[in-house]
Amino acid sequence: MTPILNLHNIDVTEFLAVLDTCEGNVYLVTSEGDRLNLKSKLCQLVGLTKLIEGGKITEACIICDNVKDESKLFRLNTFGDVGNARVG
Repeated sequence: MTPILNLHNIDVTEFLAVLDTCEGNVYLVTSEGDRLNLKSKLCQLVGLTKLIEGGKITEACIICDNVKDESKLFRLNTFGDVGNARVG
């Protein structure tokens, strides 16, 4: 699997809401090579805590098992589109 996108300045609440709508595994890959499965709430806490600066994700590499999930996260990253995710 190759990274599908790098996230920059993503609203954390929106990002987590979109993650909840993902069907397959979504991995956050750190610069150290760690892979955290963001479908796990524990991994979300561990992984995002290191990347959050001022309430926004500063930079992250994401890999998805499911093409539909890639599309959802791409739309969020590029257009701020949360789709059918329930934010808040």
